[in-house]
Amino acid sequence: MKRGILSLIWAAAWLPAPALSAQTPDTLPPAASDEDYSQYEQVQFADDGARSYCYPKILDLAPQRFVSIGWDAQALYRMQSSALGEYQGDDDPAVAEESDVRYTGGLRLTANVPVVSRNSVVWQVGANYWDVRYDLNPVFALSESAGLHARLADRGLRTLGLNTTVFKPLDAKQFLYVQAGADLNGDYTFSDFQPLRYLRYSAAVVWGKRPSDYKQWGIGLSRTYRVGELNYLPVLLFNWTSPNRKWGVETLLPARAHVRRTFSPRSLMLAGFELEGQSYRIEALSDGDNSFEIRRSELRIRLEYQRQIAGFFWVSAQTGLRNDWRFHGDELEGGRDFFRGFFGDQPYAMLNNLGNALYLNIGVHLVSP
Repeated sequence: MKRGILSLIWAAAWLPAPALSAQTPDTLPPAASDEDYSQYEQVQFADDGARSYCYPKILDLAPQRFVSIGWDAQALYRMQSSALGEYQGDDDPAVAEESDVRYTGGLRLTANVPVVSRNSVVWQVGANYWDVRYDLNPVFALSESAGLHARLADRGLRTLGLNTTVFKPLDAKQFLYVQAGADLNGDYTFSDFQPLRYLRYSAAVVWGKRPSDYKQWGIGLSRTYRVGELNYLPVLLFNWTSPNRKWGVETLLPARAHVRRTFSPRSLMLAGFELEGQSYRIEALSDGDNSFEIRRSELRIRLEYQRQIAGFFWVSAQTGLRNDWRFHGDELEGGRDFFRGFFGDQPYAMLNNLGNALYLNIGVHLVSP
């Protein structure tokens, strides 16, 4: 059922974009007393007047965020968990733990700092911190024999990561985009912390073309945990802005896809989905060198409004439905991860079922021009 939902949304991302207007392209008029920051995006990069390079973005994309502070919260849902064992993904074992999750959420911090910004290469380094807390009913007593629910209520889950991105234009129309990241994921606390136990890597490389200021596309390959467990997936990049600059598409499949409606240079709305995921080590359920990990992945079908408040400061408000794609548990022998993909038959150590939930995400952002 869940794979069917993702397949349907994947197919929807390929539906024809809104028809191009036959009128001559013009510029979206800026709001009164506001600077039209899109003028900076029309510059064609050149190296000493000898060679042209394509620009990293197209017109009217949602602003790139340098620093973000946000809060994410999910509404009530039910969580059911099996006992530890060996299960296939379609098994239906008896429920060993069951809770009403009254609240899930926490602080989200991200930063992306330009290190090199030249005509021939753009390099950024970033960091992120996400904290996820769980308020469960009933409240389970914490003991050495306590199960997953008590551990989540006691410590929650968190991610602390570093990442780097490189945009390398090859000429006036072609480019390479490379991203790599390292994240510490689990129920750790900073007073009792062994980083190497929680470390997971991801990476992606995309080759693309920018035929005009209104369109950009690319194809590539990623090593990702967005589906919860380790997977290798193809990447499709497609960004498009209509000639009248009111509508657009922002897509990086399978991670996300949105339709964009631009109201003015200082406000826009996005409608679509994003797939979020990571693999989280649960310390108390890990046995010696083996690592017990929750393969958390959720599909967020959402609507987001973004607005400039002053200068390069913007605010955002996002709401929608969080669909549980995966929350199963794996035991990693010796802490070594493995590739199951979509067709592997390696058993899970625990099967968990989370009900769908409405969610809200609000944030303040320092953006680029």
